[in-house]
Amino acid sequence: MSSLLVLAIVIAIGVVAFVIGRQRATAHETGKVKPHSRAHYHGWWAFLLAVLPAVLLLAVWDIGSSVYLDRHIHAALPERTVDSKVASEALDASLVKSLAKGLRRLDAGTPLPATFAELQPLLIAKGVALASDTQDYMIPIAVEANTVQDRLGLFGAVLTLALSIAGAFYALRQIAPRARARNNVERLMLWGLLAASTIAILTTVGIVLSMLFQTITFFESVSPMSFFFGTVWDPRFAAAGSGGSQGQFGLIPLLAGTLYIAAVALLVAVPVGLMSAVYMAEYASPKVRAVVKPALELLAGIPTIVYGIFAVVTLGPFLRDLSAALTGGSPFIQGQSIFTAGLVMGVMLIPVVSSLSDDIITAVPRAMRDGSLGLGATRSETIKRVILPAALPGIVGAILLTASRAIGETMIVVLAAGVAANLTANPFEAMTTITVKIVNQLTGDLEFNSPQTLVAFALGLTLFVLTLVMNIVALYIVRKYREQYE
Repeated sequence: MSSLLVLAIVIAIGVVAFVIGRQRATAHETGKVKPHSRAHYHGWWAFLLAVLPAVLLLAVWDIGSSVYLDRHIHAALPERTVDSKVASEALDASLVKSLAKGLRRLDAGTPLPATFAELQPLLIAKGVALASDTQDYMIPIAVEANTVQDRLGLFGAVLTLALSIAGAFYALRQIAPRARARNNVERLMLWGLLAASTIAILTTVGIVLSMLFQTITFFESVSPMSFFFGTVWDPRFAAAGSGGSQGQFGLIPLLAGTLYIAAVALLVAVPVGLMSAVYMAEYASPKVRAVVKPALELLAGIPTIVYGIFAVVTLGPFLRDLSAALTGGSPFIQGQSIFTAGLVMGVMLIPVVSSLSDDIITAVPRAMRDGSLGLGATRSETIKRVILPAALPGIVGAILLTASRAIGETMIVVLAAGVAANLTANPFEAMTTITVKIVNQLTGDLEFNSPQTLVAFALGLTLFVLTLVMNIVALYIVRKYREQYE
């Protein structure tokens, strides 16, 4: 029995329990005893007891069944040699799972041939295409896996439905005029809201731990000093005759490229976005604001890959040809450069700075404007000496969000700045960022057992720490100026 069918039945049981519970609670309202809770609270309490425990059991059972089935398949596979056990066993288990799913497409009672060559035409007729590496010995293992999965599914469905019915029956027996159904429902909803509010924290902790453990494994092979202070990025695989060399994993070129390109983007986005926000908040008429603000925010809806294509097809060649025309010889601006990537990324980030700053400036109390103008200050003096200082904490937060977006950008950097891990101060040369190298190192090799792949987790953890430090600094600035202007 599928999990979706079981879930639908559980919800149906909950709906029936809700209706019966509300009807029974209404029948108890005779006027002799003042009820503690309204009738619909009793119905909701019956619904929650019928659904929530059963859904939790179903989720835990599905996860446990999947883990048990994986172990059962691995245990049924034949023994491998020590050198090839990990890779071959993982591949064989994946092939068995695919074969088991394909066998479920066959009609019930269809005799199974003993060889995969004879079985493959039957699967193709049902629209199932399997890898040619599938072996004959995998057929009985796949059949047994389907049998085990059916048994686990049936047993889990029976337990889930039994728990749902028991919960509904228990809730319906509790219905009484003075039963505190409202308190129970509100307490349960409070715990639900608390659980929802902790999802972000748990997600962050999970991300950090997943990167941390892999990073520790990486530093068992590569020295942290050579990673954090190395100036050469060359994560080549060990080749014959190289003495087991694993390449060089210097972070400095990637970190410098990340900060350099983000700085150029901020130099473009912050002044333009902030001045446009001041104009729309203080100078623009309502008609102009109603047109300009949505038009500016349309830039935020353009995919970053489109900006990257614009950079590599139009802006990059234009700047290269322009520099060649200015010098009369070879161009001093490369087609892929820090300047090109930063300029395009800055244009992309203008709506972020403008929209956030506009909302922050608009939120400054009107009394501060009127007081400044009443004392004889001009509008420009009011903006410079009153409104912008009062809105400075929010503007700092907007700039921080923009910087985080710039640091995490990937597609524009790949197309506009290239993938070369150079260490240079010339903004007209190519560089790359941490995010680009994370993508490169995780492309192709998905077995996390080599420094060339594990370095992606070290890079990710470094990027996380960098963003965290930026948040701490910005929080300090926000608190300092908020105390001054509140």
